[in-house]
Amino acid sequence: MMDWTDRHDRVFLRKFSKNILLYTEMITSASLEYGDAEYLLRYNKEEHPVALQIGGSKLDELSHGAVLGERAGFDEINLNVGCPSDRVKSGEFGACLMAKPKLVSDCIKSMKDSVNIPVTVKCRTGIDNLDSQSRLLEFIDTISTAGCKTFIIHARKAILNGLTPKENREIPPLNYQRVFAVKETFPDLEIVINGGITNLSDASSFLEKVDGVMIGREAYQNPFFLNEVDEVIFGCSPSKKNRTTHLEEYISYIESELQKGTPLKHMTRHILGLFKSQKGGKQYRRHLSENSHKTGAGIDVITDALKFIN
Repeated sequence: MMDWTDRHDRVFLRKFSKNILLYTEMITSASLEYGDAEYLLRYNKEEHPVALQIGGSKLDELSHGAVLGERAGFDEINLNVGCPSDRVKSGEFGACLMAKPKLVSDCIKSMKDSVNIPVTVKCRTGIDNLDSQSRLLEFIDTISTAGCKTFIIHARKAILNGLTPKENREIPPLNYQRVFAVKETFPDLEIVINGGITNLSDASSFLEKVDGVMIGREAYQNPFFLNEVDEVIFGCSPSKKNRTTHLEEYISYIESELQKGTPLKHMTRHILGLFKSQKGGKQYRRHLSENSHKTGAGIDVITDALKFIN
């Protein structure tokens, strides 16, 4: 089981290689240009392979951010063309860029010309009234000519006016067939499906039609389901670890981060769902939620929470 940090929230299961690719939350190109890039690009070596997801549309900033990501050891640079928040829209990046495929193509080319690692795109099936299958295929075709070979497609359109980011993850209906059609049209591209995938049975069936599956909320809210990924997806021997074993191994990572000054709450919020649907799981979650944010909170908060688990 991977170590969750405070900036990683999605996993990508590849069809043809026995690994899980971990994606960072989106970091804006402006933050990397003008902010504390060293802090923003921190990750644990055990997280490899790990991808840096960048949001932006200014070519020089994106190029610079990609270079910083490669220097920091990331295995992939991903351009976010799927985030629907108002803040992202006003900054001309995220899902609104689906209306500007030529600009996205230029962004990809700028980054690819600057680094030697793969540059990929995460997008939606469409936005607002620009959500036909033909527009999606045109978008993919335009971007692929810039050298992008991997597309992670959230199988919902984004509604940029009228829905919150949370609602955009739930209200627009899923349309997996559109993603399957992209793979059929572009068999040489690596197509990864995302959106509403909550179990490994569905993931396995999707892998018969596309090259990869990205799982977000379920991996975050119920991380223990990843315990069976190696067995179900990659055909490895069953894991003998239970939830407590994983947590005990994670504690050593938390201890090292606490010594660096990382607040406990940044790490425990990613393990709140570790005991989901288990006896004592609600009390465990409540204890972490109520105590991890306190000044000086340490490992004892976790060990005390574990006492609720029977």
